[in-house]
Amino acid sequence: MRFFAALREIVGKKEETLRFPNKEVTIEKAFKLLIERYGKDFVEYVFDEQSGEIRSYLQLLVNEKSVNALKTKLKDGDILVIVPPVGGG
Repeated sequence: MRFFAALREIVGKKEETLRFPNKEVTIEKAFKLLIERYGKDFVEYVFDEQSGEIRSYLQLLVNEKSVNALKTKLKDGDILVIVPPVGGG
């Protein structure tokens, strides 16, 4: 798991290795673990409070490929990134 921008400040680190005893891991399961560890601030940053869905301006990447489903399966060694909106000028 890699963290950027405000999410990096919320969790207090650039990256974290998540370990699961069960071989069947999804993005949803990874998020549940992150919610347990980082609580309300993590939830408010990642999820829309009305719909409960991932905020539309955040992008999820697994191994640098865009995914949009919490049911996406992860395997050992996968890198999950939550990409914040990028501004520039």
